[in-house]
Parts: sequence; structure tokens; C-alpha cells
Amino acid sequence: MEQRNITVRTYLDFEKPIAELEGKVAELRSIGDGDGVQISEEVRKLEQKAKSALVDTYAKLTPWQKTQVARHPERPHCLDYVAALIEDFTPMAGDRYFAEDEAIMGGLGRFRGRPVVIIGHEKGSDTESRIRHNFGMAKPEGYRKAVRLMELADKFGLPVISLVDTAGAYPGIGAEERGQAEAIARSTDCCLGLGVPLIAVVIGEGGSGGAVGIASANRILMLEHAIYTVASPEAAASILWRDSAKAIDAATNMKITAQDLEGLGVIDVIIREPVGGAHRDRPAMIQAVGDAIAKSLTEYENKTPEQIKTQRHERFLQLGRSL
Repeated sequence: MEQRNITVRTYLDFEKPIAELEGKVAELRSIGDGDGVQISEEVRKLEQKAKSALVDTYAKLTPWQKTQVARHPERPHCLDYVAALIEDFTPMAGDRYFAEDEAIMGGLGRFRGRPVVIIGHEKGSDTESRIRHNFGMAKPEGYRKAVRLMELADKFGLPVISLVDTAGAYPGIGAEERGQAEAIARSTDCCLGLGVPLIAVVIGEGGSGGAVGIASANRILMLEHAIYTVASPEAAASILWRDSAKAIDAATNMKITAQDLEGLGVIDVIIREPVGGAHRDRPAMIQAVGDAIAKSLTEYENKTPEQIKTQRHERFLQLGRSL
């Protein structure tokens, strides 16, 4: 299991005022620690100012700023959740057709004492792992591996937990030659046909069919500052305006935030993030996601496979009917 030791905080463009304040706090602490200077009161005031700035900034994020937060490199990724929430995790590799695709990770384990199958996009945490996981952009073999795991879950009556975090499926020539669209379609069809509950959580980016392929679930949960979209803002801008620089306009108009999507009925639950984003308090974020998954799973404890399928089908058939 990959471990990450984050020592230097990465600030986003719109966080510069916060970065300056927290930098001053760190500098004053360093002076105080080194020379014994009593500056605790000044540090306290600056800390309060930085905290207020953080709260104010995150209370009014634009869709584009939420996109940046969803892509934050220090945000907890799939394997971070697996390491913290899944006991006795046994990963499964390969699609039994072509190859192993580490953009989608999955396997069996125990979630709070309950056996489950877990599947998720993994982006990687450093240059080496990002390349190995292809930045979370899966190829056909990744989706065929997901189907293999979901069919296993269905066979043994195990709930499926899906962690969604991808900019989209990999669009390379090789992936297209091996049937990328068909693989995503079959994975989506497999999701819809399961007789066991499928709980999907959008933990970062939910991009296009690459996300839908493992997110056609009974319940779709979404982190407060995650995004879920038919295409990335950059791709949408290129299609609509022939200019990827208009990504901010695309993000604003596409209704990609958790708040917009809850109102449209696309997602079911918004999971609150720590002030400043999931990366500011990773243990608290992972705990909150675990609690939300557990709550959703309890809704299906006494339902038959047919009832579970029917609820999932009705959920998607209802989309757009009230608009």
C-alpha cells in the first residue's frame, strides 16, 4: 500500500492571502522557538486571521475554484481511503483478457466488519505513482477488471463500494483500438444489473463516462468540493468555444458542483469537507466518508436483489423528469 508523507503544503492560486498569513505564522513560530522570544499573542492573532480568511474563502468558492480543490495534489485518493477504511484488503489484478490497469484499483476486504468489494480510480501521489496509475485515467482493461470484480461481488452477495476520481477515461489510440467505449458501456451495464447494493462516492473528479462506468449506483455520494461532469471544463471549452482557456466559463455554466448536482437529483448526499478542503484534515475526511458509506449501506440490509435493482433503475429513470 502506498504511503504519503506530506510536509510542505501546496496552496492554490486563490489561496495566496491565506498562504501569506500562514507563512507569517510559521516564521514567527520559528523565531520564537529559536530565540525564546515571547510572541505567542502575535501568533495567536495571525492564526485567527488566517483561519477567518480560510473560512471566508471556502464559503464562497466558484465552480472553477472547486475544480482546483477537487484536483489538489494532497487530497486523499482511493488508496488512502482503502488503507484507512478497509481491513484485510486483498487486491485483485488483471482483466483476464489483456492486461492489468492500475488506474482502477480493486479487491475484497472488510468495511467495518462487513465483507465488501471495493473499486476505485487511483491518481497516484507523486511522479512515479502518477505515471504508474496513469493519473487515474483507465483503459479498457481497467473497466473490464471492474466488471470482473462486480460480477464476483454479485455472485457472493457482497456490497460494492466505488470511489470515483478521474478526469475521464484514457483517450489514447491503443485504448480506442481495444474498445474503450464498449468497455465503459459494459461496465455501466454491469453496475445497473447488480443484485447487491452499489454505493459510489465522488471523492475528487468525476469525469465523463470514465466516472459513470463505475458510478451507476444505488446511492451516489459526493464530497463538498468535488466535481462531477460530462466532460472536464477544459475539454468542454475546447468543444464549445474552440478555446480551452475558457475553462472557467465552462465550469461555471455546466453545473458541476455537488451543490448544483444535488439540486438536480444527480447525486444523493453531499459529504462535508474540513474547512480548506479534504487535504487539510485527511483523517477527518476519510472518517466522514466511511460514516456516509456505512449509513447508505444500512438502507439496503433487508432488500432483495430484485428490489435493489429496481431502486437503482428507478433512480436513473427519474433524472430530468422534474425539470
